[in-house]
Amino acid sequence: MKEKVAAIIDILKQRYPDAPCALHYKTDYQLMIAVRLSAQCTDARVNLVTPALFAAYPTLEAMASADIADVERLVHSCGFYKHKARDIVLACQMLLTDYNGKVPDTMEALLRLPGVGRKTANLLLGDLYGAPGSVVCDTHCIRICGRLGLSEGKDPEKVEKQLRAILPPEESSDFCHRIVLFGRDCCTARGPKCSECPLTIWCKEFNP
Repeated sequence: MKEKVAAIIDILKQRYPDAPCALHYKTDYQLMIAVRLSAQCTDARVNLVTPALFAAYPTLEAMASADIADVERLVHSCGFYKHKARDIVLACQMLLTDYNGKVPDTMEALLRLPGVGRKTANLLLGDLYGAPGSVVCDTHCIRICGRLGLSEGKDPEKVEKQLRAILPPEESSDFCHRIVLFGRDCCTARGPKCSECPLTIWCKEFNP
């Protein structure tokens, strides 16, 4: 498994030398907000919505005191907008009251924030703080790692634990970003482009 994981990481690195987060942001709290909006929504849609949101509320203090109904209006197209708007405002308030205006750097503290689950927390830890072992289990990661035999099942927390056990900690965050890119342009949920896939040797669907 160790050699297999190393080979897959190397191939993904060659295909995607850079592994940036697809969400656009300038500050730590903006990334927190963007990730919350991305739930059940595409990153592309979020990136269309956040410029107007961040322009309307250009500081953490402004976002924390925002009218939730107005935030709902601005994020409406991201879906589940009532829950997302409420979580955004309340989370920003908590950053000010409990964390000195900074997104915290521990899993325990992040999970206290409204709307922040393990997926969001791992992404924030990896992208903001470069925390080793940050594994972001989104739908791409669960689908592709299952196909490659790196994990079993579809429960995000269980897949996260399985991947944390086999991924080099220093590679895990970038690996997850690369898996997302790979899931968008090659190993799609429907109609994967197997003929141009460099990972078919390990794919359980390609080699049943």
